[in-house]
Amino acid sequence: MFDLDGTLTDPKEGITKSIQYALSSLGIEERDPDALCAFIGPPLQRVFAESYGMNSKETEKAISKYRERFSAEGIFENEVYPGVDEMLASLKADGACICLATSKPTVYAERILDHFGLSRHFDQVVGSELDGTRSAKTDVVREVLSRLEWVDLADCVMVGDRGHDAEGAKACGIDAVGVLYGYGSREELVESGAKLVVGTVNELGDLLRS
Repeated sequence: MFDLDGTLTDPKEGITKSIQYALSSLGIEERDPDALCAFIGPPLQRVFAESYGMNSKETEKAISKYRERFSAEGIFENEVYPGVDEMLASLKADGACICLATSKPTVYAERILDHFGLSRHFDQVVGSELDGTRSAKTDVVREVLSRLEWVDLADCVMVGDRGHDAEGAKACGIDAVGVLYGYGSREELVESGAKLVVGTVNELGDLLRS
């Protein structure tokens, strides 16, 4: 199972610009995109509340404005990390079952995979719902497992760049591999339960094929 943002693609430009757009609708100006990297990966509801102390009504408005821009422009202000397409193709050729497990709404994740020609690699694509349900990574991973006819947890691994990826995997009884080329730190990944941490896409491919 692969996370999307920060693991397969680098969505920084599209996400941070859409967050800036959402914040400005609430009278909050944030000009430094690097200050908004915390929004890359975790559910938006959680980060708006934690980072800006928003109540449920404010969070709902912020997410609505975020999606207004993201669905029109931000979704494709994105790029695939070098080597990802080749890595997925190699794993598929070796007979791996490849699934996407993302907190991003499924409808957006599918559009991104289609846009970059990655859809052909995936057996299952699971994200959150637009109403906010199934946004926790544990729920996403559990849904992926429920869709597989075989469920030998020893043969499953979750790959992601943030702590919640590793936490979701651990809660579902599978191992996690952390990647450092995304938006999480080694400390965050290890403390959250990642069994192994790699620095590059090539290292990740070698590890998974072994």
